[in-house]
Amino acid sequence: MNAPAAAPAIDVAFPDISRWAEGNAGLPYVWRHAGAGAGPRVTIQALTHGNEVCGAIALDWLLAQDFRPARGTLTLVFANVAAYASFDPCDPFASRCLDEDFNRVWDSRALDGTRRTSELDRARELRGCYDGTDFLLDLHSMSDACPALALAGRRRKGLELARAVGVPEYVVVDAGHQAGRRLRDYAQFDDPADPRSALLVECGQHWEPAAPAVAMQAMLRFLGHFGMADAAFLDAHLDDGRLPVQKTIEITDLVTIASPDFAFVLPVHGMMTVTEGGTLLAQDGGREIRSPYDDCVLLMPTRRPRLGETAVRLGRLVD
Repeated sequence: MNAPAAAPAIDVAFPDISRWAEGNAGLPYVWRHAGAGAGPRVTIQALTHGNEVCGAIALDWLLAQDFRPARGTLTLVFANVAAYASFDPCDPFASRCLDEDFNRVWDSRALDGTRRTSELDRARELRGCYDGTDFLLDLHSMSDACPALALAGRRRKGLELARAVGVPEYVVVDAGHQAGRRLRDYAQFDDPADPRSALLVECGQHWEPAAPAVAMQAMLRFLGHFGMADAAFLDAHLDDGRLPVQKTIEITDLVTIASPDFAFVLPVHGMMTVTEGGTLLAQDGGREIRSPYDDCVLLMPTRRPRLGETAVRLGRLVD
C-alpha cells in the first residue's frame, strides 16, 4: 500500500473540554436545553472522531456563550471523548478512534450485539440521544486539504436539509461505506418515509484554521434554520457574505480496499477531477481501478489505506 504522506501542520488549539464533562442530560459530555416555544429536537455533535477538533471548538464556544434555544430542544454531544483525550501531536491520526471507527457501528447488528469496544460502549450509551433526535448535525473534518462538504446521504430529505442550511458549497449525495453504517444514516435518518433527517459536514482539513470557522457557520445556520437562534445572535456571529450557490455531487462508485497491495498510481487529492473516463487510478492487487466516466470527481481519497475500508469515492456533478 502507499506510504502515508507527511502529516499536515497543526494550526489550531485543542480546547480543554473537561469543563463540560458532567453534562446535564444524565450522560457525560452531553448538554440539553429546552426553549420556551414548541419546536424540533435538534442534536449537534462533535468528536465523532477524536482528532477532528473543529466541531469541539464550535460546541465549546456555544456552551461558553450559555446559549439557550428559542424553541424546541437542543442537545450538544461531544462523542468520542476518550479518543480525543488520547490525541498526540506526534502521531495526530492515531486518535481518530481507540478500538474502531465510531462512525461505522450504527446498525442494529453492531449496537445490539455482544461485542465490546470503547466506541461501541459509547455508541450504546449515546444511542438514546439519537433515537430522540429529529434533526442531527454531525461536524467532521478531513485528513487532507479539501473544500468543505455536506454529506447528505442517499435520501431526498437529506439533500433538502443541506440546501435549507445553505452551507457549505458542495453537497454530496451518497450511501455511506461498506465497512459499516454512519451515524448520519442511522435508523430514522435513512428512512425515506420518516421526516427526521441528518447532515454530516466535513469542514475542511482537520487542523487548518478555516475548519473551525466552517463548523461555526454550519452550526449557526443549522440553529437558524430551525428557529432556535434569534436574529440578534445570528447577526452578531454569522458571516456577512452571501451564501454560495451550492453544487451537488452524486457518488456513483465507492472503492473499497480488497487487497493489502492497494496503491494509487497517480497523485490524488480531494475534489480532484479526472477529465478522461477509463483513466487508471489505482491497483488493488490484480484489480485495476479506473475512472468510470469523463469528469469524474475524486472525493476524500484515503491517505492511510486499510483493508476493507474506503479508498476513495467517485462521483459527478449533477443539477
